Amino acid sequence: MTDHPRKGAVAAPGSPDFALHTLGWRAFQDLCAAVLREVWAQSVHTFADSNDGGRDGAFYGTWQQPPDPIGVQDVPDGPFVLQCKHTTKADTTLTPSELSDEFAKAQALVDQDLCGSYVLLTNARVSGTSGAAIRRRLLDAGVGYALILDGRWICDTIATHQRLRTFVPRVYGLGDLSQIFDERAYTQAQALLDYLRDELATFVVTDAYRRAAQAVEEHGFVLLLGEPGVGKSVIAATLAMTALDAWGCLTVNAHDADELVRHWNPHEPNQFFWIDDAFGTVRHERHLTDDWSRHMRQIMAAIRGGAKVVLTSRDYIYRDARPYLKESAHPLLHEQQVVIDVAQLPAHERRQILYNHIKLGDQPNGVRSAMKPHLHAAADTEPFYPEVAKRLGQQAFTHHLELNSRGLTDFMARPSDFLRDTYEGLEPDEKTALALTYQAGGCLPAPLNLDSTQHDVATRLGGTVSGVGRALRTLTGTFLKEGHPPGEHTVTGWSFRHPTLEEGFAAFLADDTNLIEIFLSGQNWRAILSRIDCDTGEHPGTLLRVPPTLYPRVVTILQIADFETLDDWLSQRIWHDFLADRCSDDFLALYAQEEPDTVTHMTRFTSFLNVVDEPRVLARFKQANLLRPADQKRVLERVTKLAIESPDAGWTWLPEWKILLSETEREQLLSQVKQQLPSRFDEVLQDWGRNYDPRSSDPDIYYDELRSELYNYRKAFERDHQAVSSIEQIINKMEEEVWRIQYELDPQESLASKLPGHSTPPNEPYGRSIFDDLDED
Repeated sequence: MTDHPRKGAVAAPGSPDFALHTLGWRAFQDLCAAVLREVWAQSVHTFADSNDGGRDGAFYGTWQQPPDPIGVQDVPDGPFVLQCKHTTKADTTLTPSELSDEFAKAQALVDQDLCGSYVLLTNARVSGTSGAAIRRRLLDAGVGYALILDGRWICDTIATHQRLRTFVPRVYGLGDLSQIFDERAYTQAQALLDYLRDELATFVVTDAYRRAAQAVEEHGFVLLLGEPGVGKSVIAATLAMTALDAWGCLTVNAHDADELVRHWNPHEPNQFFWIDDAFGTVRHERHLTDDWSRHMRQIMAAIRGGAKVVLTSRDYIYRDARPYLKESAHPLLHEQQVVIDVAQLPAHERRQILYNHIKLGDQPNGVRSAMKPHLHAAADTEPFYPEVAKRLGQQAFTHHLELNSRGLTDFMARPSDFLRDTYEGLEPDEKTALALTYQAGGCLPAPLNLDSTQHDVATRLGGTVSGVGRALRTLTGTFLKEGHPPGEHTVTGWSFRHPTLEEGFAAFLADDTNLIEIFLSGQNWRAILSRIDCDTGEHPGTLLRVPPTLYPRVVTILQIADFETLDDWLSQRIWHDFLADRCSDDFLALYAQEEPDTVTHMTRFTSFLNVVDEPRVLARFKQANLLRPADQKRVLERVTKLAIESPDAGWTWLPEWKILLSETEREQLLSQVKQQLPSRFDEVLQDWGRNYDPRSSDPDIYYDELRSELYNYRKAFERDHQAVSSIEQIINKMEEEVWRIQYELDPQESLASKLPGHSTPPNEPYGRSIFDDLDED
């Protein structure tokens, strides 16, 4: 592959320098393998590793002259061996005496006709004198051609071969980015590196990363799925750095679909959009999913124009979101190659992840030595979370750890138990700092300036203002991170370093009813309802579980929310989501008793059903046997009216309507639509036409909602050929109207591409232990 044009030379003067000694022997060997594949285009086999105390790993194959023979112009075709020699010491010079074993092995390989050429790659320096002596010894062993390439050559190769960096992205964090990026991209790269610095240092190129990079390159889109702590965000951020380097993309870390569309510039095709937790951070947030459905045509247009989009989501959140995503607007999500489960990690990737986190953590050398015999078992633990592996490398999380096989496997398998013990063992000031950060929601602003409620939290936990300030600094890097929260550029402060740390702290707080009551009193209702759970069962993503004794307090908060959100659709969604997803039957019964008119009010829902919340709440009340017969009747009357007049087909496929409507009611409603919609469709088109504003949207996009509803009806009628034919006639009539409007707006458009009737329905190994040099400084 040809490198990006502006990557042909380093941007800054001087030779680049990457901290290759920090990679570890196995990662350095992988880097050498990437050089073979990506720079020299050689196919190779791997020799089994010896465990002789050296830093060796070897590849062999049949040399074929590469198209870009940097440093290898004279290597003849034929059998060759590449030997890797890694040292953990910085600024070390390789001497012939360190290769005594290799000279003997080289002669044996020559005798087996496996080695005509011998290429030595090392991260150490090789002086002219040492290089000449090493070549002479190899030639004396029978090698026909000997080539020695040291750390300087490897650094130069990294700087001039972007494709190599794509598959070894750790190098972005090992050197001066000005050696790689031009001035335009350098600032963005530095900002990304600030976010990624610790993650890149320990990053492992997994199969999930390779497939994600391939999906972005080929399709311009990828959705990364996985449980909390499996590394979705790190892969996404690393892809952002790669996109900046490989494709010259300007990167945008957007918060949601609306922000993506707002920042999309059709005149700047090379844009990379990275959206973490696209459908909700710890639970499904319907308004985010609806934004994706509403904006997906513009997003797909951006991708077709050259933009690249990476989304991440917890797997259980995506499962909740998927029913509300319009299939017609998300064709890429139906292609398996762009939806990637990042949690599937083979054994060798797990071990490399664990090695990196412990090697680059802050554990003392003696602790690392004690861990070494048990790390293979720890890496085989199910499930395996890279985030938990990171904690194993940090002293702050391992005070209670037993340094034996059972202790390490328990730590990996039961992270929440160890996390609870860790929080319990913190000093009062540290507990207070975490509690204030949790209470603040997204970010505890800096500088620290406590209000009366925050002082109350500090008093109850035994913290002091000065002590909390020191604790915040102490906890930064392990439990907390400091900087701008997502989507904010004017606010700075502290937030939890990872969502699982925040959720674990919430579980720790839930044991103290007095503290929960403080949180319920100390925040606005929006923050409270977004972060609590009144469901007595297990609920993924729960932050703070409220005990039944405090249900009346939450009902009071809901009453305030109801009063303040009468005309605010987005704010209404917060408390609707809470009622629909995070309330037990007992809580709903108490709420219905205190607010009997609320349920009746919700029966006045509007179109379109795929974006309104009230039916979800009504369905939850029905599940709890709290929906009164009179309200059930109003629901049926309302949906019947919308099904024909809008027309709205959401009731045919949305999950809540399988609860709200009986099978008989569904059949009766389908029959009414079949009978009445065809004769009323001209009136429907007139209503849609009166509301169309050519200044706000393209007609094809404007009518896409109607198009989607009609296709949903056609799918619902698939067993009734007459009804399907009738719906298809209606669809053609709508497409004729869209074509007419488009032609009036732009008569020069090609008529062939606008003819009605041509619309398409929506598209549905190693003998040597990787941990061998773990305890070497």
